Amino acid sequence: MITLSLIGIGTGNPDHVTLAAVRALNSADVILLPRKGEAKSDLLDLRRLLCEQLLDSATQANIVEFDLPTRDAKCAYLSAVDDWHSAIARVWAQLMDKHLPNGGRVGMLVWGDPSLYDSSLRIAKRLTDSGRAVEVKVVPGITSLQVLTAEHKIPLNALAEPVQITTGRRLRERGWPSDAATVAVMLDSGGAFTTLPQEDTYIWWGAYLGMDKQCLIKGPLSEVNDEIIERRAALREAHGWIMDIYMLAKHPLL
Repeated sequence: MITLSLIGIGTGNPDHVTLAAVRALNSADVILLPRKGEAKSDLLDLRRLLCEQLLDSATQANIVEFDLPTRDAKCAYLSAVDDWHSAIARVWAQLMDKHLPNGGRVGMLVWGDPSLYDSSLRIAKRLTDSGRAVEVKVVPGITSLQVLTAEHKIPLNALAEPVQITTGRRLRERGWPSDAATVAVMLDSGGAFTTLPQEDTYIWWGAYLGMDKQCLIKGPLSEVNDEIIERRAALREAHGWIMDIYMLAKHPLL
């Protein structure tokens, strides 16, 4: 039997890793660290740093780095993601067979939390659906959405109002979600908010949340729209990649 722990590690700040996550890391026999290409090598460096800082000296966990398969950008999105998840599941299975042929405990460090726009749980289900003796456990982590609201010092919702969490692609395709007073937008390839009416809309934007290079911008969308686009492009050029998130509302949240 393999026990696979999907461990939410927050957004890169070791102070945001929970005690439960630390215990899960220190109980693992193998810790898997994905490599996502040279452009995001500092994400791997952060995972390495977390292991160095959080693993006890007596812990005997074998830290294994592996290359994450890439998604075919030429295919239709959903079918490409389905194939991509299958490829990742095969890699996980191969690593488990190689490093824990007699069973044991695997720790997988998941950016943010496994529940929020992360596919680790879906990939893990492919292992169990294939008949493998894998028990999946989840250790929740702090999400980028939580860090965004904390850094901007705002609540997630307006008083007694609903919130919708969506993606940049959906925002472009469908506009402002109906009945949502506040909209949180993730996985935006850049500037989906420019498709919305600029007047009477407020934005709270953040990039590299929890990291040393964190950047925050807020204000009426009509006033900071261009600033966010320009800053985002400059940051992406400087670092080779960017992870950002933002919230939108029809009025200030405080």
